[in-house]
Order: sequence, then structure tokens, then C-alpha cells
Amino acid sequence: MEALLPVVRSLCCGIDVHKKTLTACLVKTGASGEARKESRVFRTMTRPLQELAQWLVQAGCQHVAIESTGVYGKPVYNVLEKAGLEVVLVNAQHVKNVPGRKTEVKDAAWLATLLRVGLLRSSFVPPQEIRELRDRTRYRTQVIRQRADACNRIQKLLENGNSKLASVASTVLGASGRDLLKALREGLDSPGVLANLARGRWRDKIPQLEEALRGVMSDTPRWLLREQLHKVGELDEAVLRLDGKMVVS
Repeated sequence: MEALLPVVRSLCCGIDVHKKTLTACLVKTGASGEARKESRVFRTMTRPLQELAQWLVQAGCQHVAIESTGVYGKPVYNVLEKAGLEVVLVNAQHVKNVPGRKTEVKDAAWLATLLRVGLLRSSFVPPQEIRELRDRTRYRTQVIRQRADACNRIQKLLENGNSKLASVASTVLGASGRDLLKALREGLDSPGVLANLARGRWRDKIPQLEEALRGVMSDTPRWLLREQLHKVGELDEAVLRLDGKMVVS
């Protein structure tokens, strides 16, 4: 949930982030009440980001605003957070450009000004351990999708060779299905021999399996089947490793 920041900022920094560089503008209220600005440009490599954090700490700035810029803003946020700064990640819709503000320096100064007077709403950023868990979960989802794609390609290879295994078995890549597919990839093409590789409940379907496995598979489809089975095995191992990491440390 977003929360309006209190108006207690006498020294703030706004940062306009791009792919290779960022512009940081430090806004400080002087003795006369006038806002003084100091801007610097930093590269977005780790060492320059650490130099940015050091500059802010030495200046006595603890409050920083960064416009949410997807992946480019994350390294900046992480380095400044690690340095002990209070970082506000701002939704771009809340700080839309107005006519006349066309430079990075002005964008950064505008962020700092809004932060200083308490007119920014902070986007929710979960703790680091939760962010890392989210990264692992998203990657696991990608791996599962890759596995599904590989399974679909195996099914297509079977259909192209007129092997109707999926019409008899609901899970082609179960234990029995893998035994049949491994035999197919090695060149075994006797429907009777293949059907007798079935295990468990599949053995009740041996006649249907024998009929469904009367296909024709040439060398190239067998080679592709071998590659896809290898890919599925690698992805299965990756899922198991990821399952072991689905715990917040």
C-alpha cells in the first residue's frame, strides 16, 4: 500500500536513471530558506554507484527519490539501500514531465523537490529476501514453461511419425512413457516390444499401446527426440534445484 511521505525533508536527492548513466541532484535548504541544488552525473557501473552513495552520505543526505525505470533502477536502489539510505521508488505516473523540463538535471531536481516537500508516494518495495524469493519463483515459472514447450515438441514429433501414444496415455512423459520414448530414440520400432515396456496401470493397455505405436520414425526425428528428452531431463533437474531454494533465508 502506498503512503504519503511526511513533509520533513531539508536535504533530499532526486535521481534520473538511464541505461549507462544517471543524474543525481542534491537539493538543500539554506539558512535563508532558499533551496540550493548540486548535480552530478554517474555511470551505472557498481563502483560509480558506490561513489554516488558515498557522496550522498558525506553530504548528510538520507532521503533519495528514484523514478521507477524497470531493470535500470534496481542496481541503483540496491546499492543505495545497502549504504543505509532511505530510498523512495516513485511511480512514473506520479511525476509526469511538464512543459519546459526536458533535461536529466531538471528531472532529477524535480524529483528531489517533490520529495523535499512530501509530494511523492512511495511504491511498495518488499524486503531483499522477498525480492530474491520472487526472482527465484519467476525463474522457476520460466523453466516450467520451457519444459512444457519441450514436451509439446516431443508430442509433435510423435504425431508427425503417426505414433498416437498420447491418445492412449494421459501422461506421455511419465515413467512408462519415458521408457517407451527412450526405446524409440534408440531405434526400436517393434510395436509389440515397445508396448511391453509399459509399467503399472499401463500394462492394462498393452493392446491399445501396441496399436498406437505403429508409427514410422526416421533418423532425424529420432535424433530430435533424443535432444528433446535430454532437454526435458535438464529442465527437470533445474526445477528440483529451484524447489530446494523456495525458502526465505
